[in-house]
Amino acid sequence: MTTPRPRRRIVPLVIALVVGVALVIGVRAWVTGGSGGSGGDDPAPSRADRADCVPLNVTASSEKAALLAAVANSYNNTDREVDGRCADVRVTSLASGEAAQALAADWNEAAYGPRPDVWSPAASSWAGVLEQRLTEADRPNLVPAERPSVAQTPLVIAMPQPMAEALGWPDRAIGWAELAALEADPAGWGAQGHPEWGRFTLGKTNPTLSTSGLNATVAAFFAATGRSTDLVSADVADPANREFVQRVESGVVHYGDTTLTFLRNLAEADARGNSLSYISAVTVEEKSVWDYNQGNPSGDPATAGQGPKPRVPLVAIYPRDGTLVSDNPFLTLTADWVDAPKRAAAADFLSYLREPDQQSRFTDAAFRSFEGTPGAPITRENGLLPQAQLAVLQPPAAAVLDEIVTSWTDLRKKANLVFVLDVSGSMGQTVPGAGSTRLDLAKQAAEEGLGLLGAEDTLSVWTFSTPRGTETDPFRVVVPPGQVGASRDQVRRVVQGLEPGGGTALYATTRAAVAQVQQTFDPNRINAVVLLTDGVNEYPADNDLAGLVSSLDTEDTSRAVRVFPIAYGEDADLDVLTQIARATRAASYDAGDEASIRRVMTNVISNF
Repeated sequence: MTTPRPRRRIVPLVIALVVGVALVIGVRAWVTGGSGGSGGDDPAPSRADRADCVPLNVTASSEKAALLAAVANSYNNTDREVDGRCADVRVTSLASGEAAQALAADWNEAAYGPRPDVWSPAASSWAGVLEQRLTEADRPNLVPAERPSVAQTPLVIAMPQPMAEALGWPDRAIGWAELAALEADPAGWGAQGHPEWGRFTLGKTNPTLSTSGLNATVAAFFAATGRSTDLVSADVADPANREFVQRVESGVVHYGDTTLTFLRNLAEADARGNSLSYISAVTVEEKSVWDYNQGNPSGDPATAGQGPKPRVPLVAIYPRDGTLVSDNPFLTLTADWVDAPKRAAAADFLSYLREPDQQSRFTDAAFRSFEGTPGAPITRENGLLPQAQLAVLQPPAAAVLDEIVTSWTDLRKKANLVFVLDVSGSMGQTVPGAGSTRLDLAKQAAEEGLGLLGAEDTLSVWTFSTPRGTETDPFRVVVPPGQVGASRDQVRRVVQGLEPGGGTALYATTRAAVAQVQQTFDPNRINAVVLLTDGVNEYPADNDLAGLVSSLDTEDTSRAVRVFPIAYGEDADLDVLTQIARATRAASYDAGDEASIRRVMTNVISNF
């Protein structure tokens, strides 16, 4: 069993939720006005939570939450009043797709934090998705008719500069069609005179959670039709269009709930001098290219200037066949909990956000203004093209957006996955306030999370602890590899029957699980291991962390097996699990609060 240890070191998380949903309780970064990235130029500590002020809760998309919190802090320190009362704005961060899901399901404050009075997703598309889900559930609409923008940033295809130049950047117009053709070419980059770069690979987030993933999927459907407006249901169902989108998806290395995973992994590859071996392109917002090139992949103002600039910068390709713009709407919800004082406070805060001084804070961070005007950072020297003529796509109707997201589950790249669950004795500990053990909660999360996999995904389920009785190995294959559609019921039965016992054989199990995936490696699938553990390695027969990390850290991306560990509970060794994830160019997740495991598991499965 795991012995409780002193408070563990906190390592920066790979994803920002969000959803990314970056960024979470465990996976989501929580930001409040007066904390978390003030930008260093606020005149005084925040006065939020003043009893005489109108409290205004704002839930913002993760890429702008820290900046918005800093601006809210400045607002709270002014002497502004609305109808004779001050207002205190509190900003929290949640990925746009996850926030839409939470609002559609009657927001759970225990899981997601304060229920928002104002919601600011990255793009108005999410407002349409929320409307559609509320309509389907026969619930009142929460989305206002007015959707004023706070700031804008277009979706771009970010590429390492040498790769983009090989395709003709910045003089040649490049789009989804060219990238789909490059991905389909068996010669890969060899067709462009660079066989040393291998196959074309793409980093792309999950469109059910992430705005960049949603916008990229919508843009791919538009590119398939050759139009820029009027995408309809028949276009989503058209076999030729679906084949084109599936070709784009086939180049994906893995998915995720936030682009931060890709940008951070790319930065680490760049530091080792091999940034051209990780991914060929990643779909991100224009602002994120600037952040990366400044040595601040997270985009958090609090970490600006702390990291070195990359040796190989990213540049932005503005797809010639069209892109969508993240307009960062400011949505004062039409909900019964948003009373007249809150609506008045929201209107005043919006007015403040659109004043020149505040807009400068956004444009200085490489957003465009709420009117779409680029600021000083948008320059070719920073990998951006301020004079680029954007072929802006008009988002389709809400029902069509919903169909696109649904179709993605069929068209996405399939997975070859080993799911590894710690069943050591410490998993039998009761979680305070939950009335269940760690293992019970993990079983529930695993059943729900694995239910999100597609029928054609390949899955094997393992458990691990130290050897019991006559066992010689610390791990057990409890469900052999097979397609999820055929094994789903078996997985449920086996998982529900698991019992805790023994110690934690972390390193040996990780080695064996990766070796298993390598034996069944499919170059047309995402080959990966998901590993959940609540402890530290307690298996003397294999205590070689350095050797494990070295064996996982391969530059042969053509046969990469990615490991996505979940640190479960306060005693899990997040530092070690983060090393394992980074060695495989994957992402680690922190479920230090055991009650968050169901949400964390959903975000882990978003990689597939």
